[in-house]
Amino acid sequence: MKNKLLCGMVVFMMSAAAMAQQSFSTPEQATDALASAISEQNESAMSNLLGENWRDFLPPEGVDPDAVARFLRDWKVRHNTVVEGNTAHLAVGDSGWQLPIPVVKTASGWQFDMKEGVEEILTREIGRNELAAIEALHAYVDAQQNYFALNQKYAQKIVSADGKKDGLYWPVSPGETPSPLGPAFSPKEPGAGYHGYRFRILPDNNGFAMVAWPVSYGQTGVMSFVINQNDKVYQSDIGRDSEQKARAMTAYNPDKTWQPVEP
Repeated sequence: MKNKLLCGMVVFMMSAAAMAQQSFSTPEQATDALASAISEQNESAMSNLLGENWRDFLPPEGVDPDAVARFLRDWKVRHNTVVEGNTAHLAVGDSGWQLPIPVVKTASGWQFDMKEGVEEILTREIGRNELAAIEALHAYVDAQQNYFALNQKYAQKIVSADGKKDGLYWPVSPGETPSPLGPAFSPKEPGAGYHGYRFRILPDNNGFAMVAWPVSYGQTGVMSFVINQNDKVYQSDIGRDSEQKARAMTAYNPDKTWQPVEP
């Protein structure tokens, strides 16, 4: 996603000396300076534009240099600084992707406001994670169907025991047929989750089911999701104790508090 640009910038930045944040006569000058700093991989310019603590406001996703490259390509295709009163936003590319950090008018001129961009950055991060969780649940349905075709029964766990194929995922050697589910459901770091979500197979007498909930409610996601063999996802905001509630589920049985996710 293009909003991963912000996280991708981290590759260019190391600690910089404290400095006053730069201001400009027009918002266009500010956005032009940002594009130039990204293109030149200029760490001093980035800290000067966004403030010395700008990294504190970004989600720790790691580096995505492809997203940076897409931003620079889209900038060349088209870019526009949209001004509304004392706030302006940079939009790039044919799709008009908008940078989540606004440029605001201050007493000293136009400058980027990282604090104002925090909510939008978080909202986009949550949205990406929730979409990834929904897609993962659909992948789970496909995996169970493939597992059934091989074993005439549904898997009761996600990751197989060492040396066995009793779950939906098991490691394979080059040339071997891959397992029904990919390795992303088996993160290298225990508890890390997949795109900010954790997953658990639910008992279901009619087939199979799964629940997904955010690793950190309000930070990596808000909604929790369930699915069964009918491949229809339901969602619900079950609150800050999402993990406890999801782990306490004894069966697939979404009530009226769960709403269908439109395809």
